[in-house]
Amino acid sequence: MKYNKLVIDRPFEFEAGGRLDHLEMVYYTSDRPYRPGETVVWICHALTGNANPEDWWPQLVGKGKTFDPDKYFIVCAAMLCSPYGATGPASVNPATGRPYFFDFPRTTVRDIVAAEILVRKHLGIERIDMMLGPSIGGFQALEWVIMEPEVVRDVVFLATATRVNPFMTAFNESQRMALEADPTFRAAADLTGGSAGLACARSIALISYRTYAGYNLTQAEPDEDTLFADRAASYQRYQGQKLLRRDFDAYSYWYLTYALDSMNVGRGRGGVEAALSRIQANCMMISIESDVLFPPSHGRATVAALKHAAYREIRSEFGHDGFLIENDQLTAILQPLLEKY
Repeated sequence: MKYNKLVIDRPFEFEAGGRLDHLEMVYYTSDRPYRPGETVVWICHALTGNANPEDWWPQLVGKGKTFDPDKYFIVCAAMLCSPYGATGPASVNPATGRPYFFDFPRTTVRDIVAAEILVRKHLGIERIDMMLGPSIGGFQALEWVIMEPEVVRDVVFLATATRVNPFMTAFNESQRMALEADPTFRAAADLTGGSAGLACARSIALISYRTYAGYNLTQAEPDEDTLFADRAASYQRYQGQKLLRRDFDAYSYWYLTYALDSMNVGRGRGGVEAALSRIQANCMMISIESDVLFPPSHGRATVAALKHAAYREIRSEFGHDGFLIENDQLTAILQPLLEKY
């Protein structure tokens, strides 16, 4: 897929207050110009993903795969506050010549979608045939089909919800506490600040993405006579360091956790059901049976409140992260939706 950057030199207003006069959005598309009238698939990425879905969803996106960029015009834009190309707290503040750090406006899911809509308009896309997103990508998709109900034809919400739940917010706050416990985080001398806290935060998050059964399957001690269990501990530390090696910074992560906590499609719209009633797209909700962040009970309740909605459920031992693992099941669900285009 092709790397692109959109520079926006006009005021961008944030829902929680504040504005920027300059915004940059990195996005990837199929490796050709958009041809009006062709089938458009828009993918919204998850929390620590990036704008290139071939990178983080390689089993589903790529030549000859379910989402083939030669067959469809595929678009994926970086979220505001992502360290991978969109403007955020790690970006240079033109007023100071240093990163924004904590001077960046607090960002909501609606802000993220508003910036992505600017990319859509820049590309000249008037109709998105299929939109899908997992996790916070699903948050974006839900907000988008409410904000622009006439634009999206079919939408797939994957392992997501209409609003953040207290259980998820508790995990988010625990991660922010880990960041705050690192004295280099508030010092904000450079973008390495809070690195130790970020590794810890990632470890906390990972527990919410997985399950008891999943850890037992993959992280059991190989020696039944081991004195101190270590394998799962080593895995947690590895995952924390892995995120640091991917050049994710603590400030982007901190802001993105608050974006997660902003999710509530009913805010200012008369409640969740009233907001969902605005949706015109054909909807499908896919839940994962072992997902503790977005359990199937919520997915089924959302479908009951939606028009033109279908529900599917994926079996997995690996919880929320099943959307990255259970590729055969996902393909079996998604392929028939694409065949009509």
